[in-house]
Parts: sequence; C-alpha cells; structure tokens
Amino acid sequence: MIELCPSILNADYSKLGEEIKEVESYGIKSIHIDVMDGHFVPNFSIGQGVVKSIRKNSESYFDVHLMIDNPEKYIDSFIDAGADGITFHIEVVNENIYELIDRIKSRGKKVGISVNPATDLPSIDILKLIDILLIMTVNPGFGGQKYISEMNDKINKARIIKQEYGLNYKIEVDGGINAETIKEAVEAGAEVIVAGNAVFGQEDRQKAIHELIN
Repeated sequence: MIELCPSILNADYSKLGEEIKEVESYGIKSIHIDVMDGHFVPNFSIGQGVVKSIRKNSESYFDVHLMIDNPEKYIDSFIDAGADGITFHIEVVNENIYELIDRIKSRGKKVGISVNPATDLPSIDILKLIDILLIMTVNPGFGGQKYISEMNDKINKARIIKQEYGLNYKIEVDGGINAETIKEAVEAGAEVIVAGNAVFGQEDRQKAIHELIN
C-alpha cells in the first residue's frame, strides 16, 4: 500500500496547525515539509521556527526536505525543531555525504537523499545506507508544476536496484502529483507520494485524499 505524504507548501500558512489537523483526521500520518533557501531553488519557504511550532500539536511523521545549499549547517537545528526524517539533495553534497548520513542516523532519525530530474541515482554504496530515496518529478522550487513522465524510468530503475540488491530504502516521489500521475508513479515503483496542490489545494480534501490512494 502506498503512503501519501501531503506537502504543506500548498497549505494556508495563516492556519497551518488546523490544516495539518484536518488531513490527519482523514488518515494522513506523514507530513512533507519543504524547506527552500532561495539559492539552491528559486523560492523561499519555512524555517525551523515553523517546524517547532507545528510539532507541538502533531504526532505525524515530519518528513523534512531540505532544498537548500549547505544542509550540513542546518540538519541539527531541524532535528531539534521536530523533524523525524531529513532528506537533503545530492547535488549540494559531495565529499561529506557519508558524514551527513552518519550524523542524521546518530540522532536517531531517518535519512533521505533527493535527486533532481537531471541527476542520476546515487551509487549503490550510498543507496545501501539511506532510508528514503526522493526522486523529484518536477524541477524543485514551486508547487503546481507538471509531472515529468520521463522520471518514471528513473523510478523503475530505483525499484530494480532495490530488489536486486535487497535494499531497504523507500522510493518517494515529489512533484506534479494528481489523481492521474500518481498511477504512473506507483506503477513505476513509487511507495511514498508527496502531494501538495492535489491535497491542500483542493476544496474537499477528504475526497482528494481518497481519490489519490484508492
């Protein structure tokens, strides 16, 4: 069964706690939190203070996605704020990637690595160490973009590698998800689905969630 992880990027920030509570009442157990710095991606979003604030009233798994340069500077502060998992982009981390993986794991949190549409999958050595492989199905930075169907081949490749080597990472996808494209992603091998506009952008969120996961 797939796991739906709504992104608060498309929620109403003036009542963010209420927005999260609403989707939780419909069975959602994971919340995707996009953190953007205006450098790695051309947009800004929330910081540690917001994560800490919403953590007070939510028991959901907080899936924190750092779309930022120099993630090593901020990992601990987001964990302190309430992150349950930290995903960073392989494009901004090279020589110290193993150190960052170890650091996140030493804090008892799940570690994820994300790849943009133009980026190849990480090496087997890295895939063996992570809990989440986040495949971007749009170019990151803004919500409401069109799903890039060519990424289905990458998702399928990730599934084949996982099966061939007996690895444990979950294949997560993010970007352009709706009631139609979710079928493509799941058929290709996606296990965790990030959806922003397809959940928080809908008037009837309960119906939207039902249509996505059924």
